Amino acid sequence: MSSVSVLGEIVARARARVHEQRRELPLDRILSMAPTPGGRRSFRAGLMRPDRVNVIAEFKRRSPSHGLIRSDLHHVHVAQAYEIAGAAALSILTEEEYFGGCLDDLQESRAATLLPTLRKDFLVDPYQIWESWIAGTDAALVIVAALSDAELKALLVTAEQASIEALVEVHDEGELARALHAGATMVGVNNRDLRTMQVSLQTSLDLAARIPDEVVAVSESGIHAAEDVRRLREAGYDAVLVGEHLMRAPDPGAALEALIAGASQDA
Repeated sequence: MSSVSVLGEIVARARARVHEQRRELPLDRILSMAPTPGGRRSFRAGLMRPDRVNVIAEFKRRSPSHGLIRSDLHHVHVAQAYEIAGAAALSILTEEEYFGGCLDDLQESRAATLLPTLRKDFLVDPYQIWESWIAGTDAALVIVAALSDAELKALLVTAEQASIEALVEVHDEGELARALHAGATMVGVNNRDLRTMQVSLQTSLDLAARIPDEVVAVSESGIHAAEDVRRLREAGYDAVLVGEHLMRAPDPGAALEALIAGASQDA
């Protein structure tokens, strides 16, 4: 199966799940529910502190490309370790079928920390934005490659209505142009080529100059060392998202602390 068909399969399953969810719990009932108390935390502001290395630390159990990553770690314990280690924000995989996550992981991790929290999933319908709102999500990942221009705009408009910040993920110059045209104020550049599944930081380095200064820039995937973080910061990225490197470490919190310390010394 090609990597493009993997993305297509995941997105197709997401659309099917939303269709079923709408039948079981209609949108008007979702909108009548009270969101998780506590108020929103600004994800964007958490990534804009120039005095520190801003890392979005991710929790995920598995992925389609690498299978099971970890099964012995509890999401709340990892989230708390990330906070202690100096994470700027959390990213929690909530997709169940391919990544082994759920919205409960996000709710419980967020409740156990003071960090702004990103819902990382395959969002294809405004229904999922309101579902995220109920769960207390601070920010949501929106993947340009999975959406038409109309769908992208609808998700961003709904996110603004729900006071959820959108991190709009792109993989190339064309997707970046679409994201900016739709009004993205935070852009995440995924360094994984969806056609080959190969990862290269050059993707972020090539697109850095094309991201306007007022747009928060995040580099995602393939970040394993302090030198990687330093190069990306020098290129103009406000933050980096690190997942698998931390999750494969014996102690994810200690790995994050070491990454931040190393990048700070190199800066």
